Amino acid sequence: MNEFTETLAPPGWTQRFAVEEVLYRNKTDHQDLIIFRNNEFGRVMALDGVVQTTEGDEFVYHEMLAHVPILSHGSVERVLIIGGGDGAMLREVLRHRSVRHVTQVEIDAEVIETCKRYLPNHSQGAFDDPRVNLVIDDGLGYVGRAPAGFDVIISDSTDPIGPGEALYTGGFYAGCKQCLNRGGVLVTQNGNLFTQLDEVTTTAARLAAVFEDTTFYTAAVPTYLGGLMAFAWGTDDQTLREVSLEVLRHRYAASGIDARYYTPELHLASFALPRFVRDATDRSRIESRPQTWEPGRQKHP
Repeated sequence: MNEFTETLAPPGWTQRFAVEEVLYRNKTDHQDLIIFRNNEFGRVMALDGVVQTTEGDEFVYHEMLAHVPILSHGSVERVLIIGGGDGAMLREVLRHRSVRHVTQVEIDAEVIETCKRYLPNHSQGAFDDPRVNLVIDDGLGYVGRAPAGFDVIISDSTDPIGPGEALYTGGFYAGCKQCLNRGGVLVTQNGNLFTQLDEVTTTAARLAAVFEDTTFYTAAVPTYLGGLMAFAWGTDDQTLREVSLEVLRHRYAASGIDARYYTPELHLASFALPRFVRDATDRSRIESRPQTWEPGRQKHP
């Protein structure tokens, strides 16, 4: 195998990785898993033909999906991670000293064990932390029966294809809300703004039916095809997005974390969306609202 061609792309546009060595490949109970070495990005993991993470740029994605909600909240003790089998999201969450408990729900146990062996720099021993409760289960089923008690929920899922599809439904978002403490926040991986805008607008409508305050924030992850990566945000506490730069700087300094990508300044700026995204998501929310009619008013087709 001399190269890997990604399958998640619009017609006529793709990306390829030179494969220096295939380290592992297997068809698990849920998906096709491959880990290979690329000279530019180090070790690369793909599921069902779609790049999930690389040693070279994983820190961008994991820092932004973890630190933005935790530092916005300011007093997070309990976190739920859905997916994230490579362990890097768990690693970043556990860097916060205030976090006392993390439940991680991953559907594919083989992903975890394989990544421990072939991508050890992702988890850096996080799975052995005594604060961690690892559950092998599907995320939709878990949030449907788990009690409330989490301050932050992070959905670090694959794209809405195969096992990840259920994690983009209104039922999943409603289940997450039931698991959150008052003032809690849900953040999710939500694809690329340019190549997956339909998924972003669909999520905007579904989240708006569940949470009072919904939006997206972004980060530039080089190996995710198309430019800016979208992260969905849902909460009933609008003040979480109104935290000042001064407060964010204080919380970040107090955390003791030395991030490679995240900064308090970037935190605030990441919520500034391109005009075409803002227009599309606003339109999607409006179109998804139930229509009401005054008595005696004729309904037009």
